[in-house]
Amino acid sequence: MKKLLIAGVLLLLPFTAGAAGGHGPELEDADIDLKDKASLQRGAKYYANYCQGCHSLKYMRYNRMAKDLGIPEDELRENLIFGDAKPGDMMTNALRPADGEKWFGTEIPDLTLVTRWRSPDWVYTYLKSYYVDDSRPYGVNNLVFPKVGMPHALINLQGVQKPVYAEHHGGGGEPHVIDVELVEPGELTVKEYDTMVRDITNFLTYVGEPYKLERRNLGLYVLLFLGLMFLLAFYLKKEFWKDVH
Repeated sequence: MKKLLIAGVLLLLPFTAGAAGGHGPELEDADIDLKDKASLQRGAKYYANYCQGCHSLKYMRYNRMAKDLGIPEDELRENLIFGDAKPGDMMTNALRPADGEKWFGTEIPDLTLVTRWRSPDWVYTYLKSYYVDDSRPYGVNNLVFPKVGMPHALINLQGVQKPVYAEHHGGGGEPHVIDVELVEPGELTVKEYDTMVRDITNFLTYVGEPYKLERRNLGLYVLLFLGLMFLLAFYLKKEFWKDVH
């Protein structure tokens, strides 16, 4: 038995080592709040203005989003729907996959499930981690997603960041970027930009699982119901068995 336990530990060592070591920079805490309707509404606005031109949300309907986030239909039509789209349509765009491959070297991903595929922390950190890199086609790179093909759509708001390299100890190879540093402020302060990125991340997290809040609320009611049923069953049992000795 002892030998089997030792063998099991040895087999698990490579996996635990990989999990402990990790890859890439440490992700920042997105600190999202799906109950914050104001944040979700702002995130929807930012997505429509800065992201939807390239990235679709092909599993989400405009009117479903508006209902969940408390957006009146007139505001939805005026501020979040562009072109010939209707409230009942999916949140797609006119960008063809072939155009994405031609301009960016790859098909532009749909963002409906991005926070479930990656994580909210990954998306939040990614949107904060662009830096200038003249070797890239669009002049920028990303600390979280090296050799990224996407241009920095929010650079005017965030400002220009430069890479911070690890100290070089010989051995050749490319310098290793470990952080970014703001060198040219944008239209927003650092705090304002962080809030904006958090709102976008919050909205994309909602889009990835619209029923999450509803499911949590339903779970609370189920627990309360089970608690009441337990009390009823407990006192009913006492009543039935009070005369049994």
